[in-house]
This record gives sequence, C-alpha cells and structure tokens, in this order.
Amino acid sequence: MKTFLKLFSWTTLLYCGACAEANDKTAKPAKPTSTPKPIVNPSNEPLTKVAKAGSITLGGGCFWCVEAVYQRIEGITKVTSGYMGGKVPNPTYKQICTGRTGHAEVVKVEFDPAKLSLEKVLAVFWKAHDPTTLNRQGADVGTQYRSAIFYHNDADKAVAEKSMQAAGKSGEFRSPIVTEIARASTFYKAEEYHQNYFNLNTNAPYCRAVIWPKLNKLGLKFKK
Repeated sequence: MKTFLKLFSWTTLLYCGACAEANDKTAKPAKPTSTPKPIVNPSNEPLTKVAKAGSITLGGGCFWCVEAVYQRIEGITKVTSGYMGGKVPNPTYKQICTGRTGHAEVVKVEFDPAKLSLEKVLAVFWKAHDPTTLNRQGADVGTQYRSAIFYHNDADKAVAEKSMQAAGKSGEFRSPIVTEIARASTFYKAEEYHQNYFNLNTNAPYCRAVIWPKLNKLGLKFKK
C-alpha cells in the first residue's frame, strides 16, 4: 500500500509539472506595459505660466514723493527711483539738478496685473501730483520735475492717453494737463541714497513738509 502511495505521489507530481510546462509553452506572452511618453517642452518654459509683471515709468516731481506713494499701494511689487528722458548717459543727481541733461526724476513702477491694472496705477498718478504745472511741482522747479508718463509698449501708450483724457474731463483740474507721454528710453537708476528715501528718512525736513501731507491727503499710511 505504501509503495502504491509513493508511486501515485510521484506520478502526480510528474503530471502536474508536465502540465505546467505545457501551459507555459502554449500560453500567449503578456503584452509589455507601455511607458508613458514624456512631456516635451522644447522651449524650457514653465508648464504653468506666471503672468508677466506690468511696468510703467512715471515722473511727478521729486521722486522721493512719488516713490513713497507707490510703495503704499497694494499690488505694486517694486518701485525704483531713477532718471529718464535725457541725452546725457549715466547722469548723476548733481547733473540732473542743473536741468541741462534733459532727464526727469522718475520712478519705475512694477506691479502685479492680477491685483492691479495699469488704469488704476495711473489713477493714483493723477492724484499724487499736479499734472497742470509745467516743469514744476510746488517749490521744486525745473525740467527735471516735469510730469511724464514713459510707456514701454503701444498698448500701454493707448491706456496712458485714454487715462489722461479722462483725467482732463474729470473736473478735478482748473488748468489743462501738460503731462508728457513718451516711449521709455534708457532708465538710469538713481544713487542708492535716493532709494526708499522716505521710509529711511521719515523725519527729514523735506519729508515732513512735503511727503507727509501728500500721503495724508491720499489716505496712505506713513509706514509701509
């Protein structure tokens, strides 16, 4: 009986092994798993594009004043004081003050278009200075203090012209607006001591006499 069981077990194992081998030979080979194709990005740009920052360069008298105003507007990402619109390369502040270089004191205003439109940036501009006085803002007199909008593309030019027309018809000004609208030329960053001037020199005489009242009039906080 034991001999029979042993023979049966060996026969069964041989049969099962043969069946498994036969099944392996007759079974269709499995299809290879397909590999996902990589995303082709030949331009090497981010797949999720970020909106390009807006930019406009403005002249509205002393750049300390204009800088202080725009530093306190939500949606503005950067404000840089400098010079634009003249013929002398790499002008210094001392040269600018002569009024003979042709440059205006300006601020380059960069903003987030998702939070602030150019129309609103310019709406602040008309309220932050007097655009009806030629080459002058208060006691600051000279071509370097002229009212100016320097645009960076034709679309911004159209917005600036439309904004100026609207401001002229608003009834806020007794005299015609004399703001210069011109294509931006080379921007020369002003000396470092001019940057962030009001925030670093809040109690300076000019700041107390001119900038504080301007911020107060516009309802802006003294500290950013």
